[in-house]
Amino acid sequence: MLVRVHAAATVAFLTILTFWISTVLSEAFMPVATIVAVKRGVLWGLLLLVPALMVTGATGFRLGLRRKDALTRAKRLRMPVIAGNGILVLIPCAIYLAVNAEAGRFDAGFALVQGVELLVGAINLGLMGLNMRDGRKLSSAARARATG
Repeated sequence: MLVRVHAAATVAFLTILTFWISTVLSEAFMPVATIVAVKRGVLWGLLLLVPALMVTGATGFRLGLRRKDALTRAKRLRMPVIAGNGILVLIPCAIYLAVNAEAGRFDAGFALVQGVELLVGAINLGLMGLNMRDGRKLSSAARARATG
């Protein structure tokens, strides 16, 4: 059951990927109204993303509580970076960008914060992808032990 709930990681990953792709496409090819809508959507999307990340972290911690293997250690080391990036960088960036987009302020500050958000978002996607890869390895190893 816990493993199924831990699948919230997929929801979190896909949500961040959607934010990232929507941002790039809207800012590269769409009118200002679309950029504003995307920034507003990202802010509302945090209502899905934050609980998904909390569930992912809590279930991941519980699943790895007694494990000492290298894959679990690597996942444990990545999690504070992912959480820190989200809390300290990505959420404040999303708020700043949404407020400024709504006000029509697309200045150098907006561009700088947008660049930071895209960079840190890409880093988090990479780290989360590594955690998902390692989690699949751990799951398949556990299944092999259970059947073999």
